[in-house]
Amino acid sequence: MQIKWNKKYFEIVFLVVVFGLTLWSVFGGEDLRGTIECMADADPLYIVLSIICVVLFILGESLVIFYLMRTLGDRVAFSHCCLYSFIGFFYSCITPSASGGQPMQVVAMRKDDIPIPVATVVLAIVTVTYKLVLVVMGVGVLCVHPPRVMEYLDPVISVVYLGLALNVVCIVGLLLLVFHDSGVKKIALRVVYFIHKVHPFRNLKKQLDRVERMTSQYQGTASFFRTHKHVIVHAFLITVVQRVLLFSIAWFTYRAFGLEQESFGLIVTLQAMISVAVDMLPLPGGMGISETLFLRIFEPIFGATLILPGMVINRGISYYTQLFISGGMTLAASFIIKEKNSVQKEEKAA
Repeated sequence: MQIKWNKKYFEIVFLVVVFGLTLWSVFGGEDLRGTIECMADADPLYIVLSIICVVLFILGESLVIFYLMRTLGDRVAFSHCCLYSFIGFFYSCITPSASGGQPMQVVAMRKDDIPIPVATVVLAIVTVTYKLVLVVMGVGVLCVHPPRVMEYLDPVISVVYLGLALNVVCIVGLLLLVFHDSGVKKIALRVVYFIHKVHPFRNLKKQLDRVERMTSQYQGTASFFRTHKHVIVHAFLITVVQRVLLFSIAWFTYRAFGLEQESFGLIVTLQAMISVAVDMLPLPGGMGISETLFLRIFEPIFGATLILPGMVINRGISYYTQLFISGGMTLAASFIIKEKNSVQKEEKAA
């Protein structure tokens, strides 16, 4: 318990420190009054459309979870799938590499009487499709090499390649867990034994049992993938729309300032490549690096005067608005799920 609390406090301090450094690096020496005045001139219609995109982006995952749950025969309510998504995005926003989202979703699903193996299968598919969309976009851009896109990416191309490589490694790891769970089990056991030799565990059997549980939970996922390939394709297509909704916020920000020279496709593609670059970096919500990349890539498009206000609006809606909305709904979810469990206990007692 003490270790968990220490980890929680560390994550909070780390988030605050990264946020402070981000503010300092972005706004240090800048004309804040001028930035605020430019933001005030932005068309509110596009701001509202951007916020709608954030909500639809979160609900897009809810639709995937609902669809997969129904396919597995679990008739969970769509409203609760929405709660799982809000919980996942909130914890993903505040933990490095979005590592805290899915564990908390599993906890919420377990409280909602969804078996852990079912939750694991569904969330594994969600993760694979979510990251696969980024990988497909990144590989497509870097293979096709469109001149206009590469012109803007050139100053940060090394970061894009690094982010793409990390996403590919993550996808490969997930697919190994899905299709070759026995091989991964052997590797995991060898790693545990190696660590035990270097730094002995207090309870080696406990660690081995943990590996056994983790690998066995993914066995059902392999079977699901092999027998329901069309379901995975559908989940992938929904995720493509979901991702594009979030990337579209950059376009709405661009239009909010009355700019219209560049195309929707170019703006969305550049924003997608920023996500490719930062998605797997060990920073909460890609904080700091996302702002820096936006400023570097989009300055020729927005212009020197509007680039900082544009970054603040775009990032403020795509990340911070998402954080606050999902945070509020996560708080509400704790009461909703708790209330449901209380009602069920009363019904059983009666």
